[in-house]
Amino acid sequence: MAKGEGSEQYSNTNLLQNKPLNEDDVKLATKSDRGGRLTVCNKICYAIGGAPYQITGCALGFFLQIYLLDVAQLDPFYASIILFVGRAWDAVTDPTVGFLVSRSCWTRFGRMMPWILLSTPFAVASYFLIWYVPSFDQGKVIWYLVFYCLFQTLQTCFHVPYSSLTMFISSEQKERDSATAYRMTVEVLGSVLGTAIQGQIVGGANVPCIQSALDLGRGVNATVFLPEVNVTKEYVSLDELVLQKKSYMVAAGVIGIVYIVCAFIVFFGVRERPDPTTLQAKKPISFFQGLRLVMGHGPYAKLVMGFLFTSLAFMLLEGNFALFCTYTLGFRNDFQNILLAIMISATLTIPFWQWFLTKFGKKTAVYFGISWVIPFMILIVLIESNLIVTYMVSVAAGISVAAAFLLPWSMLPDVIDDFKICNPQSQGHEAIFYSFYVFFTKFASGVSLGISTLSLDFAGYLTRGCSQPDAVNLTLKMLVSPAPIVLIILGLIIFKLYPINEETRQKNKKILQDMRNPAGITNTTLRQTPV
Repeated sequence: MAKGEGSEQYSNTNLLQNKPLNEDDVKLATKSDRGGRLTVCNKICYAIGGAPYQITGCALGFFLQIYLLDVAQLDPFYASIILFVGRAWDAVTDPTVGFLVSRSCWTRFGRMMPWILLSTPFAVASYFLIWYVPSFDQGKVIWYLVFYCLFQTLQTCFHVPYSSLTMFISSEQKERDSATAYRMTVEVLGSVLGTAIQGQIVGGANVPCIQSALDLGRGVNATVFLPEVNVTKEYVSLDELVLQKKSYMVAAGVIGIVYIVCAFIVFFGVRERPDPTTLQAKKPISFFQGLRLVMGHGPYAKLVMGFLFTSLAFMLLEGNFALFCTYTLGFRNDFQNILLAIMISATLTIPFWQWFLTKFGKKTAVYFGISWVIPFMILIVLIESNLIVTYMVSVAAGISVAAAFLLPWSMLPDVIDDFKICNPQSQGHEAIFYSFYVFFTKFASGVSLGISTLSLDFAGYLTRGCSQPDAVNLTLKMLVSPAPIVLIILGLIIFKLYPINEETRQKNKKILQDMRNPAGITNTTLRQTPV
């Protein structure tokens, strides 16, 4: 029998027909899994699949708010509705897609791969239309709301199966952790790429800002006076406005091409392997049964809540940092380069945090990595507007961003392993675990973006203004420093209750090895209650 033939036979018979597994099936899957150590090429191909989510997410996170306000010229109230409803809808789709993925039948390509491939072209099309300014005004809000929600749904159909794929590329903790480190490195590189593509293309097509009477008192010269709206305005040609709109579409087109290429690399470069412990699942359970099981697992609930607050802190910073650099710090022509400095710093420090968590443990890495950013958040709002100091603070903050990228996805497989041991008769819920983690973080980010945009509206935000009222600048300072710091502290407090340390991980690893050994499946004493 050729190498891997047993696994192929297994996939094409019992899995597709949903037949119960016997001992021979488990032996075949186990034999295939033991021979399935990941090569560097496998890890790189797997890691590349994380880039589309981060490229598009970074472009949307950093630029969508300012795009809706200053390019599409929507009222801040309507922009806040689009941002909140879009993120909230995205959050709802995650557990739904996770449940559908968990109930999908295995195919000759696996369970996750068809979702990844089929969702890609539709996701790219809807992403492009988000950055298109329609010629009509009445239905513009509906336009952006529909395509933003549609893209979030289709991207979920890509990302939930892809993130769940971590559990099916290898059964070894060490291999999964290594693949996750590769993935996080590429994801941060994806954020760099998204920031670079969007920022450099869009930044090269900036049009003059609109000056208000507020600017006159600050020594800003005006060239044209518009008495009917009591503002002064530099002359902006129609060609300049069209060029700015086209620059967003060009950036969206380039990002769409990268999205497609990455999806094909994952599909053709990664092999999805059945996990012998998952293969022993008896009968599929309902959605709400799965929800009660995963949310009732103590380590998972604590992990999700801890990262909910810390992720929310970084999302709040991400969503408002472009506006903060543009108006509060006054770096209208440099903000895209400042964002790029953060992401490059994060990329270069991912290997350091992978070494750190291997050497000192994942919980220790959480405390040091996440809290590192706090003094720099304080410094950025206390210093005078100084471009060199801002770059230095941004590079230092990127170190903490790297930890925030890596640690959640490195710790989730540990929780799933713990769940398998506590619930040996209830397997195959990996997609639900991943999707509900994303659900909580996305829903919270939608709330934060909606609240922050409304706060700017109440503070008197001026669309495409050369400067903003003091109330707006104060609001931006609160949104990028005090609010994220409080959220980070709350998250770190919750992590004190997270029970899976390095000793627990090693014990779980030993038990899972026994479970994967056909001779030891019935002889292993399993923990029946959560940690």
